[in-house]
Amino acid sequence: MTKNLGLVIRGEKDEQAVLCSKDKTYDMKIADTSNMLLFIPGCKTPEQLNADQASCDIIHSQIAGFSNNYWELRRCRPKLKKLRKLLMEDPYEGPDSHKDQTLTFSKYTTEDFLSLIQASEEEILHQLQVINACKIEGYWRILEFDYEMKLLNHVTQLIDSESWSLNKVPLRTCLEELGSLEPTEMIEHILLSYGRRYIGDAGEVYFEMHEDKICRAIAQMLLQNAVKFNLSEFQEVWQQSVPEGMTARLDQLKGLALVDKTSRPETIFLLKVEDLPEDTQERFNSLFSIREKWTEVDITPYIQDLCAEKQTVGALLTKYARSSMQNGVKVYNSRRPIS
Repeated sequence: MTKNLGLVIRGEKDEQAVLCSKDKTYDMKIADTSNMLLFIPGCKTPEQLNADQASCDIIHSQIAGFSNNYWELRRCRPKLKKLRKLLMEDPYEGPDSHKDQTLTFSKYTTEDFLSLIQASEEEILHQLQVINACKIEGYWRILEFDYEMKLLNHVTQLIDSESWSLNKVPLRTCLEELGSLEPTEMIEHILLSYGRRYIGDAGEVYFEMHEDKICRAIAQMLLQNAVKFNLSEFQEVWQQSVPEGMTARLDQLKGLALVDKTSRPETIFLLKVEDLPEDTQERFNSLFSIREKWTEVDITPYIQDLCAEKQTVGALLTKYARSSMQNGVKVYNSRRPIS
C-alpha cells in the first residue's frame, strides 16, 4: 500500500494494483504517449505565471527526468468480496462461544482492511454496514447466521408479546427485557441491522422494523437446510414463520433465492449473489452453468452489482450474453461453451 497526496495504491503481490481516493477506486493501466513528459522541479503552469505579472523574465530550469508513458486511471468497482471472506473466517457466535474465548481467531480493524481490501475507505465502511458487521472489543466481526437469527427471534417475540407496532419498537424496553438473555450491544446491533432508528416526540429512541429484511432473513434460514424446496409449500411455511403483521413476498428474495418455473411442481433454492465470483466473465460462466437460459428479470439481481459507473444491465448482457426468443419471451444464454 503506497500513499501520496490523499491517494493510495492498494493491492497485494498477487493482485492487480488499484488507486483509491477517499471515496472512489480506479484501475491503473500504463499508457504510452508520443509526447515526451518532462519532470521540472518548481515548474509553474501558465495560470501561475499569469497570476504573477512581476516575473516576466526567462527562467532557466533543470530537467530532472522524462517519461514516454503515464498511468491511465479508470473508475472501477471496489473489490469487496474479500472483506466478507476475511470476516467469515471466524464469525461471532455469541459471548458464550468456547471458540471465541480462545485467542486464535482472526481479528481485523479498519486499518487492517485499508491494507488488505482494494477499495476506498468510504466504500469499505459502507460495505461493512451493508453486511451488518459490528465492532466487538475494537475489531470488526460478522455474526454467525444462526446466532443472528437467535437475536432476531428474541426481538420479534418481544414485539409480539408486547403487541407493539412494528413501526415503533422502543430501544430502552428492548434492552431492559432482553439484556438478561444477550449482551445489550448485540440487541441494539440486531435492531440497527433490521430496523431504522429514530427519535420519538419525547426524545425516546425507537426502531421502525424493515419487513423486507426480516422476511428475507427468515427465508434464508428455511432454505439453507434444503437443496430445493417445493415452491408452494415453501411459501406457506415462510408466511407462517414471519412475525404477525408481515407479508412474505417472492420479490423480497432477489439475489438470495431462485425459482425454477420449468420444474413440476415449481421449486425454489438458495442462490446468494455474494457467493458468486467477483470477476464479470467468471460470474456469467457460473450463472450459465447453473441455468442455461435466463430472463432479464431473473438474472438482473445476480449481475446488477457488476455494472460500472453509468453502465446498464442491458449493456452488460449485450456484451457477455446472447439473446434469443423462447415462447415469446427474450432469454439470454452464454456466448461461449460452458464446461
